[in-house]
Amino acid sequence: MPVSDKLIDQLLEGCDSPEDILGEAGLLKQLTKKVAERALEAEMEAHLGYAPHNSSGNKSGNSRNGKTKKSVRSTNGDVELDIPRDRNGSFEPKLVRKGERQLNGFDERIIALYARGMTTRDIQAYLEEAYGVEVSATFISQVTNAVMDEVKAWQHRPLAKLYPVVYLDCLVVRSRDSGVVQNKSVYLALGINTDGEKELLGLWMAQTEGAKFWLSVMNELKNRGVEDIFIACCDGLKGFPEAIEAVYPKTQVQLCIVHQ
Repeated sequence: MPVSDKLIDQLLEGCDSPEDILGEAGLLKQLTKKVAERALEAEMEAHLGYAPHNSSGNKSGNSRNGKTKKSVRSTNGDVELDIPRDRNGSFEPKLVRKGERQLNGFDERIIALYARGMTTRDIQAYLEEAYGVEVSATFISQVTNAVMDEVKAWQHRPLAKLYPVVYLDCLVVRSRDSGVVQNKSVYLALGINTDGEKELLGLWMAQTEGAKFWLSVMNELKNRGVEDIFIACCDGLKGFPEAIEAVYPKTQVQLCIVHQ
């Protein structure tokens, strides 16, 4: 939803310094609180099916039951929210779920910093300096570990029995490891399924490219359910065709057009 210049002018009225906007009691933190609480009230209204003080809620079997204060982390610092409650205890807010201590978007910021190669301690210091939010190293580890669990589930997901075409290639990328930037080889298997759609079968990382590692990739594809590949497109790496044929002896190995 676009925000008009007139509304921005109204919000900035009386803001004479950066502290008035970014400070502990500044505009951004107030806006975060107001918008979040308004969204929570809208969620409660949708849950109950009637607006506050509306007579249609009489004898509905459930009603509002005050609010609970909860301090949550946000990219604008810690914010104390008033979370609405219902008498039946069946209200499950989506904006700030039960047991969570951060607004949606905060976890994504941690993941983005982690993906750039920052350590847990680096992220902790950055969040405190940039947003004034004190976050424990344990919490940051929990966020990154949760994402790694999803990554592992994707890496080991079952695959189709047949892929008419699979492209196999390796890319050299710059990656930060233990604070040191170095070259890493990323192995890719891109399949064309029986519906004619591209499907990334997997990504694997190693120090260098070699036929022996490709053999382990082929074995993993086999273990994840791929029974047959009609055509495997690859480069001219020595021993590569033999690695493919060792697992899929009936597969036609074809040099990709670039390497031809």
